[in-house]
Amino acid sequence: MIESPPVMDRRRAADERAPANCTPANCTPANCTPDSRAVAVRLAALSHPARIEILKHLSASRSCCCREVVEHLDLAQSTVSQHLKILVEAGLIRFEPDRQRSRYELDRAALADVSASLAALVDSCCSGR
Repeated sequence: MIESPPVMDRRRAADERAPANCTPANCTPANCTPDSRAVAVRLAALSHPARIEILKHLSASRSCCCREVVEHLDLAQSTVSQHLKILVEAGLIRFEPDRQRSRYELDRAALADVSASLAALVDSCCSGR
């Protein structure tokens, strides 16, 4: 059996101490800035392969309804709806009610902000500061 490195053990222990309802949006370490929390919420929304595929699908069209995403991904409508809700709440896509079919549109500016924030983080971590 392969043992986890000590870092993973500490991370697991920290996860076990965290409250069950702890999310990037409501866990606030003393030195955590609002910007860091906002980036964490958006990155958490990007942490599922289906949501990545939804973003790719939305990027190829101006907007689409849930049914179109369901057909593209071959997932249950309820599953796609839940993923869309998470992406909307994270501010990565916009929701527009349209009669009986709600429309979803990629928020390109929000994705650009995530990209810039992640690039800044990588740069600060890799620059030796």
